[in-house]
Amino acid sequence: MATCSPGEFLILPRNSHISAISAMVLSGAQPKYIVPQYDFEWDIAGGATTSQVEQAFKELEMEDRKAAAVFITSPTYHGICSNLTEISKLCHSHGIPLIVDEAHGAHLGFHPQLPNSALQQGADLAVQSTHKVLCSLTQSSMLHMGGNIVDSERIGRCLQTLQSTSPSYLLLASLDAARAQLSENADTIFNKAMQLAFEAKHLIKEIPGVSVFDLASFSNFPAIDPLRLTIGFWQLGLSGYEADEILCRDHGIICELVGTQSITFAINLGTSRDHIQRLVSGIKHLTGTHAPIHGGKGRLQHSGCTPFADIKMSMIPRDAFFASKKKVCIAECLGEVCGELICPYPPGIPVLIPGEIITEKALDYLLDVRNEGAVITGASDPLLTSIVVCNV
Repeated sequence: MATCSPGEFLILPRNSHISAISAMVLSGAQPKYIVPQYDFEWDIAGGATTSQVEQAFKELEMEDRKAAAVFITSPTYHGICSNLTEISKLCHSHGIPLIVDEAHGAHLGFHPQLPNSALQQGADLAVQSTHKVLCSLTQSSMLHMGGNIVDSERIGRCLQTLQSTSPSYLLLASLDAARAQLSENADTIFNKAMQLAFEAKHLIKEIPGVSVFDLASFSNFPAIDPLRLTIGFWQLGLSGYEADEILCRDHGIICELVGTQSITFAINLGTSRDHIQRLVSGIKHLTGTHAPIHGGKGRLQHSGCTPFADIKMSMIPRDAFFASKKKVCIAECLGEVCGELICPYPPGIPVLIPGEIITEKALDYLLDVRNEGAVITGASDPLLTSIVVCNV
């Protein structure tokens, strides 16, 4: 709302968080999507590259249109970091701001081996979920501003429109405590967490039958958050959901994020060596009871396309949100205009967005992950026997 007026274009990756879609509903901005690189072995999407953003600018210019802002998620939930230095330079050469969803990166820049923060790389706005990696209370977050491209007074008016006039002082106090904790120990606070992360990855890589995610799958990105640990179990014939259930049930191990092929852990200031030892022990026990097999029955069979590769937009999100709607049987929804946000959670990345035409690829992906055990959010029918569509 502070950067895009109704009808203006926002360049953003198609795997942006559900909150970015809600922001377009509120602002009336039109999306210009970037389809992220996808790794099918891991079933993980990457971030946005500089060349993709540049191509989006060119495509808009060919249509005699202009972007009002660029929105990038960095790091992603799996820790993949985009080259924000180059992207910010590109945005500024066009005279528009770079907005960064840095929800999982409030700790960046506070250790020599951590990637630089969004503001350090030239971003104009960075939104951080301070509670995710730092020590503030859940639901507390910060909006950081750099440079002078964005109107700070307009930011204030938008915040006044969206925020409660009765803020929680518990949340505000926890944010201040998290800030103080960092400022008092800025040079050393993440030393222990970094050491534990490196130890965990080293030990788990030596366990037969499991894989540890690294930048080899996304070599055109500059960095990955070393405090994110993503482990794949397909060599054991297990999906991420199955591995997560076993580790939780038998060892009391709770992951940060579960996916079709892997589970992800967030190592942070509260992580102890006992936690790492229990994780390594649990994975060793799991591999001892599930011998490596050829192929892997727990793996999803992909069609070779991302769940959002074939985007066909009929209406902008705002118009679709306010359009009249009806509920149709799942077997009859192909070709209809989706009327609701439908996404597996976590990570909260929509596979179908209001205004998009429902395609067979998107539907197949949703049904596959539902059958694997994913929780489907946003849909009025979480079992996906029906979908709400627009009356158009």
